Amino acid sequence: TRPHSARDIFEMLRSKSLALAFKPFALGVRIEHPQALIDEIQYKQSPRSPYLPASSYALSCQVDEKGVFSFCMCPGGLVVPAATSPGEIVINGMSLSRRDSAYANAGTVVSIDERDLDEPAAGNPFAGVAFQAQVERDMYNAGDGSQKAPAQRLVDFLAGKLSPNLPDSSYIPGLYAVPLHQLLPDFVYQHLRRAIPQFEHKMRGYVTRDAVVIGTESRTSSPIRIPRHAESLMHPDLIGLFPCGEGAGYAGGIVSAAMDGQRVARAVTRHLRQP
Repeated sequence: TRPHSARDIFEMLRSKSLALAFKPFALGVRIEHPQALIDEIQYKQSPRSPYLPASSYALSCQVDEKGVFSFCMCPGGLVVPAATSPGEIVINGMSLSRRDSAYANAGTVVSIDERDLDEPAAGNPFAGVAFQAQVERDMYNAGDGSQKAPAQRLVDFLAGKLSPNLPDSSYIPGLYAVPLHQLLPDFVYQHLRRAIPQFEHKMRGYVTRDAVVIGTESRTSSPIRIPRHAESLMHPDLIGLFPCGEGAGYAGGIVSAAMDGQRVARAVTRHLRQP
């Protein structure tokens, strides 16, 4: 399963009284820049050579022992809506094979563990889901009832002030200016506000009025892990159920999910071959 759309699976398993467990995850925003700016920063040339691909980046740091990092960087990419239910704003990023969009975007997120939640995670595997869902509803309720996403210029996001206008964006439903720094949980905003200047130190020019912060990047990884036996890879409560991939809490991206799928496929084969 994928973390974007596994909530119905979680609910189904809970209805069958199968064990689930809280898992730390990450939540934040997606930051979009002009691709030409990222090219200039990374390649030190403008425009980039036609023989070079759209440039990418990976940024991370620690703020008060909590990780803040870029995720799913999409060079020449698009910011896209990814909500799975009415009344929520969820965004994601993607690049087409040509990577020829005028924009570059990346999720920029803060690690979330059980100490950060409004509800205790002990005995409540859905505490992380509830945290995610509340942020997604807050983003939706700040808008006009459509899939337009709340946004702020990056410099205004750091300064904690409303943007009087917004730059162009690849996000097709459109953006609307809001005090995104107030919509996010305060500790998430404060960690982003302290981390982004460190990203600027690593990539001079990263902080610019031409960059836009869009909310919310909330489904980077699953907030629930579906338990499985270490050797059989089956759920301890149900023979023949093999939790697998990102949504089950065993991967953190396309490649790791594929590798987990290979491992589970071998486990399924062993199980089916048993006399």
